Amino acid sequence: MFLDLKDRPPAFLPSEFHIRLATEPWERAGYARLRREVFCAEQGIFRDDDRDGVDEIALPIVAIAIVMGMPDRVVGTVRIHRAEPGLWYGSRLTVHGEFRRQAGLGPGLISLAVGTAHARGCVRFLAHVQAQNVPLFERLHWRSLAPVALHGRPHRLMEADLAHYPPCRTGELAALRLAPVAAA
Repeated sequence: MFLDLKDRPPAFLPSEFHIRLATEPWERAGYARLRREVFCAEQGIFRDDDRDGVDEIALPIVAIAIVMGMPDRVVGTVRIHRAEPGLWYGSRLTVHGEFRRQAGLGPGLISLAVGTAHARGCVRFLAHVQAQNVPLFERLHWRSLAPVALHGRPHRLMEADLAHYPPCRTGELAALRLAPVAAA
């Protein structure tokens, strides 16, 4: 008897995630790998690597999938940096393709990014947001300041409303437990 492949169970996707500052070597390696996968291979924005001078001063933040109570892999990233006293930027927000349907990972990364900067003296938090992601940011209390083109792609310069992002001094969010979603 042959196994009919359409009868296979759906791929497993974790429903628990930790979002925190990347401190462990494996977290930083996963952070760099996911950024290359998305910004170089998938989107083609950069040729071989998306690293730039900001990486030297940025704080990397990761979303980590948890399987059976243990960290499994990095599935989301964002970085933040202070451009000048009080002014912070977020950039390189990404969620692995398999996990984009997990409502909560992008907003969780954004929340920790802005909250961490807020706790470190941020009075204005900005980001250059890819045009297709503007509606998400607007739902999360960001306002659009101006259209810009970066790396040949349409973006919007946007600002977070800090009143909706309390300072986060711990560098991590409480564990996210999301409703399981079957893999696409």
